[in-house]
Amino acid sequence: MKVLLSAYACRPRWGSEPAVGWNWVQQVARFHEVWVMTHTSNRAAIERELLHEGSPNVHWVYFGPPRWARFRQRGLIGIRLNYRLWQIKAYFIARKLHAQFAFDIAHHVTLGQYWTPSLVALLPIPFVWGPVGGGESAPASFRSGFALRGRVFETLRDLARNLASIDPWMKRLVSRSGVAIATTEETASRLRLLGRTDVLIIPQYAMTTEERMRLGSLSFRQTNPFRLISMGRLIHWKGFHLSLRAFAQFHARCPDSEYWIVNDGPEGRRLKALATELGVRNKVVFWGKLPSLQDVYAKLADCDVLVHPALHEAFGNVCLEAMAAGRPVICLDLGGPALQVTEETGIKVPAISPDQAVHDLAGAMVKLATDPELRARMGQAARQRVKESFDWDKKGDLIDQMYLTMKTGDKLDHPLTS
Repeated sequence: MKVLLSAYACRPRWGSEPAVGWNWVQQVARFHEVWVMTHTSNRAAIERELLHEGSPNVHWVYFGPPRWARFRQRGLIGIRLNYRLWQIKAYFIARKLHAQFAFDIAHHVTLGQYWTPSLVALLPIPFVWGPVGGGESAPASFRSGFALRGRVFETLRDLARNLASIDPWMKRLVSRSGVAIATTEETASRLRLLGRTDVLIIPQYAMTTEERMRLGSLSFRQTNPFRLISMGRLIHWKGFHLSLRAFAQFHARCPDSEYWIVNDGPEGRRLKALATELGVRNKVVFWGKLPSLQDVYAKLADCDVLVHPALHEAFGNVCLEAMAAGRPVICLDLGGPALQVTEETGIKVPAISPDQAVHDLAGAMVKLATDPELRARMGQAARQRVKESFDWDKKGDLIDQMYLTMKTGDKLDHPLTS
């Protein structure tokens, strides 16, 4: 079939949404001829990759927002405004492309926030929406622990979702979608409130065989100190203030231990001050933003357990990376991480109150630190789970089946979930 993909973020050898866009393109192109609309800023990276890895079934269509709007690309509000303007331009380009090539299906893959309309849905062809996230929320009892910046962010985020519930474009998008895919149950619930009764839940991210094998080659640690690691932008909703407090409690019981934090962000200074206040600054290493993914994986190889206390996250790619590396994961029982981690592969902590979460996170750290056999067993199970449930080729097979059933009008013979 001829498929039009809307992938605003799409870039090889990156993480997060650019990687999501790139991998969905590769999977759809295994079966069909694909036209990809993406932001012009992705062009250089894509064309460098194509010099080494051709993509014969893919036609790339690059463009940015209108010229008059490009001066407003700084900051979160500017980026969101430009994305909406890009979407308007995408509709008119998509309409011209459809008139020329007569697409069978249109599919929106990035950006993956459900409250931002994709105008490609207005084309007179079957439309696939997602996977999209954004329905996940930080529990109300945790928000008092955020700095002012974080509380403002959460308020604006809630406002955006409330506006989406009354946005006529959103209701049109929901009604036009042949298939709506959510990354988590929290987002699926939001889509149902918008009038969608049949929402599929498919995590938006997976791993290639090459990525899984590379991480799977990391050996298990046999030496002290016992070392925890967190990887991610130092922003309020990642919950690193909770894991720092938990580490302080844990360290009092297991002093031969360290906590490594990889990446940087606006919360960095606040987190360092907190580590000092808790008396563990000399046991917490803030590595900052490392120059390459290989450097990040090298740090992961030198640690025993990943701690990922995110308060709202549609997926959480670092959990999958740690699992592929055979490292158990400690996370909150929220959002995407809660779908990845099972009782065989890590420990999920309830998020009822900050004090309770800190206490339970510390308990999970003690449990894994004092039982190396449990760590090894969970690590092996984690690698197996990634292989069985989070493989890009398997997701591609599922999407191809979905396209075919949309074309023929048949029903799927099994639920499209991971």
